[in-house]
Amino acid sequence: MVTGDNLMTARAIAIECGIINPTDTNSLVMNGSDFIEKIGGIVCKNCKTKICDCPTDEDTSLKLKKPIRVDTVANGAAFDEIIHRLDVMSRSRPEDKYAMVVGLIERGNVVAVTGDGTNDAPALKKADVGFAMGIAGT
Repeated sequence: MVTGDNLMTARAIAIECGIINPTDTNSLVMNGSDFIEKIGGIVCKNCKTKICDCPTDEDTSLKLKKPIRVDTVANGAAFDEIIHRLDVMSRSRPEDKYAMVVGLIERGNVVAVTGDGTNDAPALKKADVGFAMGIAGT
């Protein structure tokens, strides 16, 4: 579960929904900012930097004769260590959600994302399946 709710609220909802068992000591609940810090964020696979001048579309790539930017998790080993225990990510920002989607897809997972705001657009677009909710967002 990836949510913008605070950690305590997210944990309570996850318990109520059966996502986590409160007695499971292996279950990990963490804030999005801690997740990003541990995995090093997203970088360009070609340049290994967060910001680069690699084109993001095929037309520009062909015109400039440069490879298209491909996003990747900076510290894949840390992502792998966290992802098997992470059940809830709280206080998630758009970049946290996007990093989660990128990391999961890189590892061969099929990813579905639901979102209710424009801040969810990067993760919705990157996911294999994206469900954007309407005006109410509920």
